This record gives sequence, structure tokens and C-alpha cells, in this order.
Amino acid sequence: MLPLSYSLRNVAARPARSLMTAGVVALVVVASSLFLGLISSVKRTLIDSGDPMNLVVMRKGSDNDGSSQLSLEAYQAIRYFDGIARDEDDQPMVSPQLVVQPFFRTREGGRENVLVRGVDEMAFAVHPAVRIAEGRMLQPSSGEAVVGRGVLGRYAGAALGSELEFGRGRWQVVGILEADGASFESEVWVDVRELANDAKRPFPYSGIRLRAASPADLVALRKRINDDPRYALEAELETEYYAKQSESANTLYILVVGIAVLSGIGAGFGAANTMYAAVQARTAEIGTLRSLGFSRASILSAFQIEAMALSAIGFAIGAASAIALSALLRVLMGGVAFAASTFTTNVVTLRVTPSDLIGAFVLAMVIGLAGGFGPAWRAARMRPIEALRKG
Repeated sequence: MLPLSYSLRNVAARPARSLMTAGVVALVVVASSLFLGLISSVKRTLIDSGDPMNLVVMRKGSDNDGSSQLSLEAYQAIRYFDGIARDEDDQPMVSPQLVVQPFFRTREGGRENVLVRGVDEMAFAVHPAVRIAEGRMLQPSSGEAVVGRGVLGRYAGAALGSELEFGRGRWQVVGILEADGASFESEVWVDVRELANDAKRPFPYSGIRLRAASPADLVALRKRINDDPRYALEAELETEYYAKQSESANTLYILVVGIAVLSGIGAGFGAANTMYAAVQARTAEIGTLRSLGFSRASILSAFQIEAMALSAIGFAIGAASAIALSALLRVLMGGVAFAASTFTTNVVTLRVTPSDLIGAFVLAMVIGLAGGFGPAWRAARMRPIEALRKG
């Protein structure tokens, strides 16, 4: 067998051709990393927003908060049901919420529907993943708001210390929400009673988010709420609720996967083409190796190792470029916006994670393996005399 150093030295001995091949792979790694990062970011925004111990309570027949209405009497009855978790002050962890979808003016002058959620002081206990990253939590009945990280800077007035205009009033921004990329980062939170007065809603709430004390209590609470004939309400797991909302992103999933597959196929052909050119230029070298007694298997493995090494170099270049580009896009764009099933705008913060890079690495290795096999096989099948004559 030819030593490993032979294949690696050949990569360094032909820098222009090696850089060309690695560059083709790097372009695919950049594209696939960004695409995979977009998919995982959408997944975090939608599917991962729900907490497995939470229930979403809405009016029967409603498929989202924006189309539901719930009375104060229903909230007062439900909040004292057995099985609801309690906080350190022994208060039931039940958060009545109201959702509206007003227009916000973007920095470019356009208009987008944004989800504004009215909450009370229990909202952060029910949603432990949500936290105030900058500033402070809003004070009830004070005309204050906190904005999600995805909203920050995207709309006029959506900045710490500025004033937001929506509905019939102005709201002072006193804090910035973060939720590990979940959909709450695309929302604005205000006091639920103020929002109900501003929106002039006959029913003060859209729904209730409550936290169960245990998995068994979760099942029992869901059944009790669904079977209660007084208020015609329906409870579902918060994870199920957001999984349904994520169906709006199915088209985006298909588009991203399709582009990644097409770019991978194109890169495979590009890598194969440059490797074929390398074989054509090294026929004399191949003939010499065969004359010295090296087997076809050793020639095949040497060229295949060379192709894999070029793919690894391409991956390293592409991964570094993808991380830098994702950071640049976050600064320039703030996030990737798409329409949710609630007719509001969800803003996805693009991040390339290690799992995304692992997927891109696998694709790069497949390109090296598939793109290098044909040229390696051709080199291995050359007869010594024929190779020396062509060289």
C-alpha cells in the first residue's frame, strides 16, 4: 500500500488544483450549513416553544390564541383546579393571556402583523425558558412593554427605552425578552388588563397557560377541562399546540432540503471533474507506480484518500465561512421573517450550531467519496504501459 503521506503530499504539491476542488466543496458546506442552520432555527422557534408540563386552554374550535376568547369567570374557576403546580408563594401557576395582532411599521417603511401578548406576573413562572435579557420586567397598569429579541430593532420604536405605537396608545419599552430562540422572541408582551382595555375586548382573555404539578396531573387536568360543560373550553399540551403551528413552515423545510440536495449533487460533479483532470495530468506518475509493483487497490485507495482530504479542507474553509456569514446576517438582517399560521410574523434568528456542521461534514465526506471514486477507479484501471505511453 502507498503511505498516507503520499496522498497528503499530492494535495500540497498542487495548490491551485487542490484549492479549486476544496473551494467547490467549501461552497456546498457554506450553503448546507446555512440551510441546516435555518431549519434548526425554525424548529427552535416553533416546535421547541412548548413546555411538556404546560397546557394551553382555549375556546373549543379555536386553533390558535388569536381566534379564541375566554371569560374572567372561566379563568377564576380553572385556576383553583386540583393538580396545578404552585410557585414559592403557594400561588397556582396559571397565566391568563390575551393575544392581538396589530400592524407594526418596519424600519424599511413596510407593515407587518406582530403578535402582542398580554400577560400577568405569573407568565414567567409558567414559561421558565423566557427571561429578561436586558432591562426589566414591565409593571402592571403602567403602559410598559417588553419586546422579544427578534422584534428588537426590526420595527419603529422596538428598542430599549423607546416608545412603541400600536392599538390606541404608546408603550414604553423597558425590557428585552429571550427564550433560547423560541417563538416568544417574536412577540411583544404588555400587561393583560391594559391590553384588554386598549383592544376593547368583551372577553378579557384569549386563553390560559397553566403548569401541571406532575405528568399524572397533566392528564387529569386536560380531561377535566375538556369534559367541563360550563365554558366550552379545550385543553391541549403546549408542545402539541406549537407542533401544529409549525406546519406553516413545511414549505420552508421542503425548499431548504431541496436546495441542499441540489447543491450537493452539483458539488459532487464539480469535485469529480477536478479529480478527473488530476488523473489525466498524472498518467505518467500512475504508470510509474504500477511499474514499481503497486497494486490497483493501493492506487485506488491513494486517490480516494486524496479526494477525502480535499473534502476535509473544503469543509474547514466552508464551516468557518458559514459561522462568519451567519453572524454577519444576524447583524445586517436581525433575523429571517416568515408568516405564521396566526397571521403574524415570526422572526427566526439564524444560528449555525455544531449539529448543523456535523450534517455539512457528512455531506462533504459523501461528496469526496462519491466524487473521487470515479477518477480513482479510472487511475487504478490504467495499465502500466498505457499510462507511461500517455504520460
